Amino acid sequence: MQRLSNLEQRISEDPPYEGLVRLMSPGSVGLKLYPQLLTLQQQHPKLVIDYRFAPNADIEQALANHEIDIGFMTDISDDETISCKPMAQEALILVTPATTVEPSWEQLMALGFIDHPDGAHHAGMLLTANYEQFQHINDFEKKGFSNQIGLILEPVSRGIGFTVLPAHAVAAYPKPELINSHHLPVAVSETLYLAVRQQQALSNRMHTVINAVKKWL
Repeated sequence: MQRLSNLEQRISEDPPYEGLVRLMSPGSVGLKLYPQLLTLQQQHPKLVIDYRFAPNADIEQALANHEIDIGFMTDISDDETISCKPMAQEALILVTPATTVEPSWEQLMALGFIDHPDGAHHAGMLLTANYEQFQHINDFEKKGFSNQIGLILEPVSRGIGFTVLPAHAVAAYPKPELINSHHLPVAVSETLYLAVRQQQALSNRMHTVINAVKKWL
């Protein structure tokens, strides 16, 4: 009876719109979610959002080390203590300078590739499905690299090369008139997974954030 009473008290002290929620995700989905979460925080000022952008391996480690509450990953964790459930799909987009209307293989070879931390992975998935000539990202001359999600399309907009990015990163670029987003005949998407610790009891504020994210995605 005492344990039940203590449980009831803990639940009553777990408000859904108050407290700190620590999240981590890859950059593209972060560009989509972070502004939405700030709007949620404006509506509920006692809800505090701590959002970090990171690759999958860092998200997995942060969850295992109890450094974050919620992770969004584009791959399933190998750590048995972490639960990953599919949450959404995000399309991969071929992006060229605005002057490229029909991205033929020859045009891509002439442009060269703007790389980023997931560049080889994303390009491999999309280009393999749409260009029979594609074998490896090293087929293309590397024309640049950026690890800042908001700047990867800057060299593309200046005509320096092409790249492949998830759709949210492309949609967030502030100068869309300088780039061309190509939806190729064979669509390829990445799965986004909700990652939490297996034995973690999710607080009401974590449920608030997770349910909101599900609606936005």
